[in-house]
Amino acid sequence: MAGDDTNGDDRPGSWFTPGVGGIGAASLLADVGHEIPTSLLPGLLTTTLGAPASALGLIEGIADGIAGGARLAGGALADDPARRRAVAVGGYVGTAVCSGLIGTAQAPWQVGALRTGAWALRGLRVPSRNALLADLVPAAAYGRAYGFERAMDNLGAILGPLLAILLVGWVGVRGAILWSILPGIAAAGAILFAIRRAPRAERRRHEPVRLRVREALSGGLRPVMAGIGAFEVGNVAATLLILRATELLDPGRSHTRATQLALGLYLVYNLTATLASVPAGRHGDRRGATRTLLAGALAFLAAYAGFAAGPASVAGLVPWFVLAGVGIAAMETAEAAAVATLAPEAARGSAFGVLAGVQSLGNLAASGVAGILWSLWSARVAFAYLAAWMLLAAVAFAWAPTQAAVADGSP
Repeated sequence: MAGDDTNGDDRPGSWFTPGVGGIGAASLLADVGHEIPTSLLPGLLTTTLGAPASALGLIEGIADGIAGGARLAGGALADDPARRRAVAVGGYVGTAVCSGLIGTAQAPWQVGALRTGAWALRGLRVPSRNALLADLVPAAAYGRAYGFERAMDNLGAILGPLLAILLVGWVGVRGAILWSILPGIAAAGAILFAIRRAPRAERRRHEPVRLRVREALSGGLRPVMAGIGAFEVGNVAATLLILRATELLDPGRSHTRATQLALGLYLVYNLTATLASVPAGRHGDRRGATRTLLAGALAFLAAYAGFAAGPASVAGLVPWFVLAGVGIAAMETAEAAAVATLAPEAARGSAFGVLAGVQSLGNLAASGVAGILWSLWSARVAFAYLAAWMLLAAVAFAWAPTQAAVADGSP
């Protein structure tokens, strides 16, 4: 494992190594690869295969649920430094192959099986990738390293759908999905490049594969994880932000035009998240990840208050999408950095598995409850409910110990 950077050197070369670049490239390429079939899945199911819209919801729900369980299992596997490397490479390869083969599916159940397999393998690899990144950088640079990885992932989410549009015009929907295998396989090559630049790992013998929850949450991570749990229960899917914008922009416009404007605002959200990830990581390295988590929760609190108020103009909605983009960049970056810093090294993989499980279950609860409140009462009630969770998360992060306090043994 890389040693601590006690000087806190902020020069790019002090943390941006070829290995970190390899992991960033893997995240970019993998996201491009699986965003292509994701963006084309609705059309393939409903138009090409003639399935009802409910089939899409069922397939995505099952895939997301399986992925959450796979992340927990991946955490147990990632505790072993040698095993985590094999899991990372296999996860990237398997995700690429399963996602690309969706283009050959002849029935909705085949789409469901391949999508579930792809998402399970994707979930399995996440803790290993995060633990591997911690092996490659000094502890004082965790924030910047994870911020860079998140920026590349967000950039892939922008480039993937754009590439899908170009490929559909060239080779059609099925052909475009098949072509998505290539960036996915390239991602596996990038993660292998990163692994070859990591410190030598020795497999731990005679240790059973198990999720070490108690060990993972020992020390200062437990109160931080409580705040993360509160945040994730309020971290609604971005599709609901798009729906809220569409609803607010619809009066006086055609529904198609309102949808286009809402998608443009979603692009602003993704661009903001991409640009804010590394600065958020740098802030965490200087001030502590818990302070970045606090800033992210407050950004979401302000954004949700804005969505609840409901300005009915594009200009009025831009600040809330920007704040949400800043918030998600800060949270995703600082969550990983906090786990890498506070979890015991021997249980770091398990800690990343617990984090991934909390994220998956929390997001499911957030979107589900918000959707029910929206349907029964109104969007304002739904976003007020989400804002309350952000306030609770902010309070938890404000009271949580900083990394420096934990290291010093302070209360």
